[in-house]
Amino acid sequence: MKRIQGRIGWASLATFFTAAVMAAGLSFNSAPAQAAFELPEGEKITNLPAIPRAIPQKEAYELYDPKIGKNFDLKNFWMRADLRVRPEWRNNVCFGGGVPIGGACNSFAAGTATNRNPGNKANDAYVQQWVRLGLGYDISPDVNFYMEIIDAAVWGANGLATNAGNGGDPLLHNGQTCVTNAAGVCNTAGNGGRLGVRAAYMLIRNFAGVQGLSVKAGRQYVIFGNHSLFGHFDWANTGYSHDGVMLQYSTKAWDSYLGWFRNSEGDLAQHSPVGSLGGPIAGAATNGQDGSRDADMVIFYNQIKSVPGFLIEPYYVYYSNRYGSNDNAGQGLGTAKHSNQVRHMVGNRIEMRKGNFDFINETAYQFGSMGDNAGANAGFGQQRNLHINAWATRNWIGYTAYQMAWKPRLAFNFDYASGDGRANCTLPGAATGCSTANTFENFFPTNHIHMGYMDVQAWKNMLSPAANFQARPTKNDHIEVWYTHLNLASSKDNWYRGAQGVYVFSKASNTKTHIGQEVDFTWTHMFMDGKVAFQATYGHLFAGGYLAENLGTSNDQQWAYVQLWTNF
Repeated sequence: MKRIQGRIGWASLATFFTAAVMAAGLSFNSAPAQAAFELPEGEKITNLPAIPRAIPQKEAYELYDPKIGKNFDLKNFWMRADLRVRPEWRNNVCFGGGVPIGGACNSFAAGTATNRNPGNKANDAYVQQWVRLGLGYDISPDVNFYMEIIDAAVWGANGLATNAGNGGDPLLHNGQTCVTNAAGVCNTAGNGGRLGVRAAYMLIRNFAGVQGLSVKAGRQYVIFGNHSLFGHFDWANTGYSHDGVMLQYSTKAWDSYLGWFRNSEGDLAQHSPVGSLGGPIAGAATNGQDGSRDADMVIFYNQIKSVPGFLIEPYYVYYSNRYGSNDNAGQGLGTAKHSNQVRHMVGNRIEMRKGNFDFINETAYQFGSMGDNAGANAGFGQQRNLHINAWATRNWIGYTAYQMAWKPRLAFNFDYASGDGRANCTLPGAATGCSTANTFENFFPTNHIHMGYMDVQAWKNMLSPAANFQARPTKNDHIEVWYTHLNLASSKDNWYRGAQGVYVFSKASNTKTHIGQEVDFTWTHMFMDGKVAFQATYGHLFAGGYLAENLGTSNDQQWAYVQLWTNF
């Protein structure tokens, strides 16, 4: 070694080692570089760094540019897409009162609900558009990659709403919603939440060699039953999807699903490169700096298919929200996904279809505990001192005359979901103390297809019988008439709209439960071989005594939309 040093000098030696390290670095990251070394025949370097070691070597993990297209086979690539445009109108959003504030037509103060919000012109008219583009690739018959991009737009909502100069929608195309400074200059960048990723997952079938066992990991749709608790909610311009992992085991007689989903992350912001750089990013700092301030959901869902004509679906759901009690409690104990709670749900859904008859029954019971320290006299810190005892049931029975030309169907429905007479106990000035938290949690449903199309009712604190008539005048046309009788289960709990937030706060002295009667008319027409659909709906809500009692006004509400939807 001394002779080498004498000949090349330390500078040259440094260059020599630099070259050697670079070569070794290439060997860590690129399989072809290993050919420069003398290894036992058939062997390769095994002590690769963790990152390249963790990437399946279908294509070499290279230091710079990968070899594009090396493993791509067009026959394994597939895509799907859809585009929807929907103008929508709603008159008397608050039944003669002013516009909603935080979604509600009144407020809660001094221990009771107030009358309607100030004003009397609460009408809406807007156009929403969405585009979904899904790209899939079958790596093998058992391994699938899928990513779905969604563009959820409101016509005219880019840029500055007042459209001053060139700061408005026609010139801006990135979904930017402007926040102006004192000079009136738009200073907010980004796409305003318009463009996002609806799904992105890997699906592995026959996982670890177990026939019938599948694993789906990543952002995904979670849909069970008839969307009463878990649905895509594709009526909304964004819809639901969830980050997590789902295991599925399928046989001819039954299927089982076990999934864990992270609904809220309190430690790390989206697009963070790494973690452990600071304290929690969400929740009040007084709740303690820890790493458990998250929200998780576990679903164990089963489908029994062995009974002819029946589908039987028992399930269990665990929901844990570990934020402080007052982090998400702005609408009382009935706040959707109220913070600081552990909720268990056991339920069963039965669907029968035999001949001309169909029948659905779903019943779910929820138990657990919730904190209430948003209340002035709670005094329990972050303890969960309220017992949850909630339940709901959904029932349909229908008859379809398949033998008749129009194939008419007549069906009757009864829905119920529990409320809590002290649901507002944590709101400012509440006269009643907290005792229980018995308002049913609706989770992540597609409420638009239940309880009337006007989306004025969630599956919580409600009692509603309904009747529904449908027919198909031609192979491409479908008509529907739907009557729904809307009531509260508890007069002291609030009225919750389809999006699950409070629509009307109930007064402490309220005794009325009849919200009103809703009638919907819908026509759908398919054309272009079913690739395009046109739909029009009109709904009318005849106001009941509950509205007059709690808002001081009771004008009827009207709602309508037309929709054009294409997909391939």
